[in-house]
Amino acid sequence: MSAVLKEAVRDAAGATKARTQSAGCFHCGLPVPHDSAWQATIGGNVERMCCPGCAAAAQAIVDGGFADYYATRTAYATQADLEAANAPELDLVDDGDFDGSASFTVEGIRCAACVWLIERRLQDLPGVLDVSLNVATERLFVRWDPSGCRPSSILRTLRAIGYTAYPYDARRHGEQLERARKKLFRQLFVAGLSMMQVMMYAVPVYMADEGTMDATMTALMHWASFFLTLPAVLYSARPFFAGAWRDLRRGMPGMDVPVALGIGAAFAGSLQALVSGQGDVYFDSVTMFVFLLLGSRYLELGARRKAAGALERLQQGLPPSALRLRGDPRLRDTELVTAGSLRVDDLVLVRAGQAAPADGTIVEGETDVDLALLTGESRTQRRGVGDLVPGGALNAAGAIVLRVTSTAHDSTLAMLVRLVERAGQGKPALALWADRVAAWFVFGLLVLTVLAYFAWLQVDPHRAWQVAIAVLVVSCPCALSLATPTALAAATDRLLRRGVLSVQPHTLETFDRATHVVFDKTGTLTHGRPVLRQTLSVGSLAGFDCLRIAAALEADNPHPLAQGIREAVIGSPGESARAERTQFTVGQGVEGWVDGRYYRLGRAAWVAGVAGGVARAAAPVGTTSVWLGNSEGWLARFDLADGLRADAADVVRRIRDSGKTVILLSGDEQHAAQAVAARLGISTAIGGKLPQEKLAYVRRLQQDGAIVAMVGDGINDAAVLRGADVSFAMGRGAELAQLHADGVLMGDSLAPLADTLDTARRTLAVIRQNLTWATVYNVAAIPAAATGLLNPWLAGIGMAASSAVVVLNALRLRKD
Repeated sequence: MSAVLKEAVRDAAGATKARTQSAGCFHCGLPVPHDSAWQATIGGNVERMCCPGCAAAAQAIVDGGFADYYATRTAYATQADLEAANAPELDLVDDGDFDGSASFTVEGIRCAACVWLIERRLQDLPGVLDVSLNVATERLFVRWDPSGCRPSSILRTLRAIGYTAYPYDARRHGEQLERARKKLFRQLFVAGLSMMQVMMYAVPVYMADEGTMDATMTALMHWASFFLTLPAVLYSARPFFAGAWRDLRRGMPGMDVPVALGIGAAFAGSLQALVSGQGDVYFDSVTMFVFLLLGSRYLELGARRKAAGALERLQQGLPPSALRLRGDPRLRDTELVTAGSLRVDDLVLVRAGQAAPADGTIVEGETDVDLALLTGESRTQRRGVGDLVPGGALNAAGAIVLRVTSTAHDSTLAMLVRLVERAGQGKPALALWADRVAAWFVFGLLVLTVLAYFAWLQVDPHRAWQVAIAVLVVSCPCALSLATPTALAAATDRLLRRGVLSVQPHTLETFDRATHVVFDKTGTLTHGRPVLRQTLSVGSLAGFDCLRIAAALEADNPHPLAQGIREAVIGSPGESARAERTQFTVGQGVEGWVDGRYYRLGRAAWVAGVAGGVARAAAPVGTTSVWLGNSEGWLARFDLADGLRADAADVVRRIRDSGKTVILLSGDEQHAAQAVAARLGISTAIGGKLPQEKLAYVRRLQQDGAIVAMVGDGINDAAVLRGADVSFAMGRGAELAQLHADGVLMGDSLAPLADTLDTARRTLAVIRQNLTWATVYNVAAIPAAATGLLNPWLAGIGMAASSAVVVLNALRLRKD
């Protein structure tokens, strides 16, 4: 206990020291040596500096056109260090694996002026394309042109203006957040201790009957309460005063403004009554209000940390090191290397209980892998030679040897982490609306407080101050500006644990409002692994020769149909063919030269352009046909069939039961699309559509007033995924890097899509409940306080309880 108090006193002393050094360095506030010659011209005035680092930083700020920073700052900047800014070790950062964007942790952010300065200064840096700084998490996201900017330039620029920054590291950032949590706990502890001690002196005064306690004893009790309230006001309440001052300086009063005014007014009014000997004191109300409000803020901080836990788990999922094999894999001669140093085609040994350090294919051994971290699926999956194991997957059985197919930076898990980080950059429309309403709410509250004060001056001057304090204290805008993002964060965390990544901030909100859900067929409602059912020769070449030619043409095509054709020739006798000068036409097929002859492979109408005539042979129901032909005519038809996902029918039913219209929109033939739709209970099936025709169809629906959700496999559906109001893609390995969707279904199951719809509905319901509660509470509580029915301490309890209700309500979304 004494250690906590000592820490609190030390923090308070540090703040007092900073305030008393206004005569020091104009940039950082530290004392200026009497013989210092360092100075900078700011706003036409020559200001003294304590060191060359601060002088250079100040001059850089002024030369960059950012002199307004000194007029808007609310605290001194961190002392600049020229040697640190020019440290040669900063160049080592450029050796990191950056792709033109990165997140940085910035230390020393004190107010909105710091955010303004950092963003403006970096945006002025050549090559920087986008800058976004989150003051709450001290996370800086920067996107730049690698040909015009380097990470070291960004760090040097920040250090030159007095801020220490480094590439984001989960462990280091977690330690920083833990320090913030401990500080908030200390403030909460001091406030609670003050509240209990003040109550010991306040309760006897309340309970004393007339004549049982003389004026001297009453004054002694009040003076004791005053001194015990000082730690709560000067130390514990600092976050509210700092937040209110920051909001007022930027002209946007937030929820800290009425809180700070309420605390300050109650304390000042009590002190005035104590000194004059007339009026009531509210020291017990002040300490109780600070304690309860800090308690709700501590609860909210814990909720946000839990909601961010999914990202931390992902970031810690990829092991920092790997056992790389040297020479013959059978000798098991390994060397311990960092996971980041692995390159494509390296062989790594993954023992039982270890996680794969990068994406790779198994070249030796069989095992069960746990993909829960990546897909949310709890059951292990069997993997053998030739199967892909994504980085971060846990080896749950025997040792295996992997051949690396992508580096740690480009692994499935690394790309998931980047997508999750990007998901937290924006706010949905509902949250933005809530922020605007909260700002107007505070303005209205301040006006109402002034009116109530002057009205009570006419009715009962002795109660005017008490009523004004109660009005300030009882209001609760937190449900508008805090509980809404808490609900969204809790929902996002729940979905991520179930294998759904919500990339864009509007995903849940728009999905809940969607009127139509449009499904692609191959790779979405089906497994996306078509199997060749039959090869029908219709020309002069034998069936296997036609299949050999088709496999050669499809050698570099990632489409599932192409993969099915290639797999059909694996293990077959005879030499494989090789295609030359191949050219793909999106939505049509591939053409090229095999053994010196030209061929086309793809849709019948496209192949007819060289084969002539019409393909008359009808394909079996439920199959997709790929045709082969050349200038001599039609050669063969390949019939491929793809099995439905086991949960597809249930997902379609659940979406249809929610009142949404379900449509199947496919590039396969109409009869194949219709067969799948009939099995799933989808009334509208449209086949034979090219990617641009899919997009045109979705836009026609939107023009008719529909809100369209699109679900595709993310391969040939990029355009329609972008064009839909909200979209989901089936995430499969490295294809995550190419997704243009608002959400990603990370596993091999479609069931999480229905869970997402349910979560979206519940999330919007919780947000509406919070907004309704906030409205009802404020409509009832504020007039009650304004009419004198609530005293300050009861108003404080109501405010804190209201905050706790909306946060706890939002946390219900994390439960499965």
